[in-house]
Amino acid sequence: MDTGTHFVMGIALGGLATLDPVIAQDPVTASAVIAGTILGSQAPDIDTVLKLRNNAVYIRNHRGITHSIPAVLLWPLIISGALFAIIPEANYLHLWLWTFLAVFLHVFVDIFNAYGTQALRPISSKWVALGVINTFDPFIFGIHVAGLILWGFGFPPGYLFLVIYGILVIYYISRFREQAFIKRAVKQQIPGARKILLSPTMRFHRWKIAVITEKNYYVARADNGYVTILDTFDRVPLPESEILEAAKKDINLAAFLSFSPVYRFEIEQIKEYYEVRFIDLRYRSNGYYPFVAVVHLDSDLNILNSYTGWIFSEAKLQKKLNIIL
Repeated sequence: MDTGTHFVMGIALGGLATLDPVIAQDPVTASAVIAGTILGSQAPDIDTVLKLRNNAVYIRNHRGITHSIPAVLLWPLIISGALFAIIPEANYLHLWLWTFLAVFLHVFVDIFNAYGTQALRPISSKWVALGVINTFDPFIFGIHVAGLILWGFGFPPGYLFLVIYGILVIYYISRFREQAFIKRAVKQQIPGARKILLSPTMRFHRWKIAVITEKNYYVARADNGYVTILDTFDRVPLPESEILEAAKKDINLAAFLSFSPVYRFEIEQIKEYYEVRFIDLRYRSNGYYPFVAVVHLDSDLNILNSYTGWIFSEAKLQKKLNIIL
């Protein structure tokens, strides 16, 4: 989920914690627990600072080790230990328990979007991505904000958020049901589908779809259960090419290939240099495919420049690459 949603979830967990008799009877522990749930709901995303280095490092590592099993166990110890050092009057066991729940819930809800996490690391480095919730879901964010407002008006937060999380369980079940319905609709329209990749959008009944068959890639959209095919591409295997092999050594392209399961590619000679471009087919937006990796090489196959990330116009891409013609 996005940072804002994790933040309101952290506060909501602090409210839910008032159902704990120890916390309900101890204002000092209650204050420490709210701080713990807020910090715990944010801690796994500390790897966002990797963006300051470059997109390649961020793509390869975001939601990786910081969302792993050891990290889920370590974050609560660090956070609750630091808070207990500041507030030694707090009940440490209950502070740790609720901080642990905040960290666990952060990682748990992240597996439901299309990006996913390496939540099973070190047992498995596989990305767990169920693809039923958008990174920002207006309903999930909105119901938390509504709960916080009601709390501010005096509603008992423990029972209030217990009801809200019951509603969210039903909401998640409905998303899984809709996802299954869309997959069935895709298989009816594209019988040869070997793999179907669904990306939920912020609109409840709209999904982005990428389909892999034996010979083609299909890009589609689902609106209210109706599937529309938008683009079709031949599934061309990567050629044996010195240009491509040289480009694959670039960190930006390597990061893209580690992240993207469905893409098309282009290799062109432009004046005195070569351009290798990979385009992720999952994120079509207004007829444009914004997630790309581009590498430029000179005639001796030395890498001149490269970029991977989200670009919504060719002009901005050229600016990122800082091409000097």
